[in-house]
Amino acid sequence: MARKLLDQGDRFLMPPPLIEFHNVSIARGEKRGLKSVSLSIASGEHVAILGPNGSGKSTMIKAITRELYPLQTDGPASVRILGREAWNVFELRPLLGIVTNDLMQLCTRNYSTREIVLSGFFSSVGIWPNHVVTPAMETKAEEVIELLEIAPLAERNVDELSSGEARRVLIARALVHAPQALILDEPTASLDFRAVRELREILRKVTAAGTSMILVTHHLEDIIPEIERVVILKEGRIVRDGAKKDVLTSPELSRLFDLPAEVLERDGYYHLV
Repeated sequence: MARKLLDQGDRFLMPPPLIEFHNVSIARGEKRGLKSVSLSIASGEHVAILGPNGSGKSTMIKAITRELYPLQTDGPASVRILGREAWNVFELRPLLGIVTNDLMQLCTRNYSTREIVLSGFFSSVGIWPNHVVTPAMETKAEEVIELLEIAPLAERNVDELSSGEARRVLIARALVHAPQALILDEPTASLDFRAVRELREILRKVTAAGTSMILVTHHLEDIIPEIERVVILKEGRIVRDGAKKDVLTSPELSRLFDLPAEVLERDGYYHLV
């Protein structure tokens, strides 16, 4: 866990958690998407949030991005990011790189790959007349375009790309302002076998470059070897949280998916059969 000490004179203090949920319940219509969830993720940590459809994963992401807020009916509840509960959303956006399927639909337009990546600096879709793109921004955009291996796509419109290519563009857009963490919601949804394998290798490059990763998925195979901690969500509650080797076991996942399951591990990846 990559947590650095903060030097304050003669004292050393641990930095605040990247994300901290305390007793969080969130309503989605008449149902509760999360139920009394408490969770802490440290800066620099790579974590997978695993659960079946309807388990509360997307609700958790919307709580982080301030699209949903916790109920206070079950006692004091809070969502803190880097130690703060109250944020101006425009200050928060550069700190967290978010890639969701909703954003995928929003950004799949007739803007070039380079424009979409640069638009990450402005939290917009595309570059608008009021945006001032600096040489430093252009340099950083080129760096992440190279990292994500999408340089040949730079001048092509995103709505002309494959799903796998467009997903890389969105990840580049999320990384362009050097966020403290990359949060991915079901990153391999709608991708074919080849695109899935390529994306997983790209995600490994991102973690190697030093960006913390929070991967939200219901696909066990999405959990790259660099992720060492797994949190299991079921019916809006955290039912397991621990080291990957202890959590991704046949008994645990049989209980999670309510069916007999066998877990196999090969080359750092876990597979459900």
